[in-house]
Amino acid sequence: MPEARPRVGLFVTCLVDMMRPSIGFAAVKLLEDAGCRVEVPDTQTCCGQPAYNSGDKADAVTLARNIIAAFRGFDYVVAPSGSCAGMIVKHYPELFAEGTADHAAAVELGHRTYELVSFLTRVMKVQKVDAQFAARATYHDSCSGLRELGISAEPRQLLASVEGVSLREMTDSNVCCGFGGTFCVKYPDISDKMLEKKLKHIADTGADTLIAGDLGCLMNMAGKLKREGSAIKVRHVAEVLAGDMATPSIGEAE
Repeated sequence: MPEARPRVGLFVTCLVDMMRPSIGFAAVKLLEDAGCRVEVPDTQTCCGQPAYNSGDKADAVTLARNIIAAFRGFDYVVAPSGSCAGMIVKHYPELFAEGTADHAAAVELGHRTYELVSFLTRVMKVQKVDAQFAARATYHDSCSGLRELGISAEPRQLLASVEGVSLREMTDSNVCCGFGGTFCVKYPDISDKMLEKKLKHIADTGADTLIAGDLGCLMNMAGKLKREGSAIKVRHVAEVLAGDMATPSIGEAE
């Protein structure tokens, strides 16, 4: 384990804050169980990813500066989202000219920022969790976490330690679900066709629970599963690792 009780700033993310706070509480539990001191800066806002992806650099820069300031001084910054963590790590430095103080601050923040499960396994050296969750589950690799941060084995390693979870790999688990942030809004027909293929692969596993690490992807898949009358439950990996059996499946009334 690294230094005793590292001070971690939890970047909650917009979707978790507004749509699924249970993920944030699960993240706090997992981080504290791993030996971290967790704080949640109340000045944090959106990371700026929607603006950045839409070509609105001015707003993305403003939001990035706010996040950089909000998380100054923490040993680590952790987000229960590969896409938001990827925005900070990979794209914040691109927003500022090299050689400027802003660029240096963005790079420095990126060095301290991790997606939740990768932080637990890579930094805190967590190999298993003490949780129970009865499910035949399949795991979807969200694009940003996989491609920008290289996260794949880590969630599967920890999920395998949850008592009651039986993992079943789906075909093309690493293929986009069609969400893609603003992509599903700009190209809804293409997005829906991608989602149809994804849901078929999920159903083919015989799983009763779908798990992933990004709430946007989960909400996208849960919405169509619900519209089609599927009984498959949908949960964020943090909830499963924390043993949260009480919170309803994503897409159900809470």
